Amino acid sequence: MSLDLKNLNKQDPLKRMVERQDETEEFSPMDPPDAFKPPSLDEVKYEEMHPFIQSLMNEHIKCNEVIGAFENTLNSLNTGGFSKSSLEGINDFFSFFDESIIAHNRKEDNTIFADLNKILHEKEEFSTGTEKTVVDLMEDDHVKMLQLAAISFNLFGLVTRIPDQSSGMVVLDLAVEQSKALIEMLKLHIFREDNVVFPMANNYLTAEVLDVMKNS
Repeated sequence: MSLDLKNLNKQDPLKRMVERQDETEEFSPMDPPDAFKPPSLDEVKYEEMHPFIQSLMNEHIKCNEVIGAFENTLNSLNTGGFSKSSLEGINDFFSFFDESIIAHNRKEDNTIFADLNKILHEKEEFSTGTEKTVVDLMEDDHVKMLQLAAISFNLFGLVTRIPDQSSGMVVLDLAVEQSKALIEMLKLHIFREDNVVFPMANNYLTAEVLDVMKNS
């Protein structure tokens, strides 16, 4: 398949991402993910998780594979510049973000996050020094990563439209920088969900409630 960034901009999957999102509070995409101190929880092994939670964790495994491939693509830009392989890698990642990560986040928001957050607010189990639960922070991340992905993608597209090569390299460096920030956010977000939020959900939500989510 022959790709170039001009074609990527014609496809512009990030525009479709924004259109799919409900209106939400604005967050600065330049800010790093909110840090929070995870509460002390008994470790819950994967095998002990409800099947619905296991399915979300399985999707995380695929996400990490794609994130790793994108990270390799970004590293190749530092040495080899744009190539057919790097352009394909960029397109593959943002297409996956558009088609899979957004759907995964929405699934979490509409199922586990919605029910668990009610319980956490009732129990007043807030992140240290805030009045936000860990679920609130994860939902904030969903918005921030969308905004950061849009910035990164559009910067890559802008590189091809700048006639001055030195200026184009500055924009390319910024695109890589923002993309790496997105990668770190995604990695940390997945880690927090797997190790904090999902064990909470497994402990606080009944099997019957999780069964409904699994079958919906």
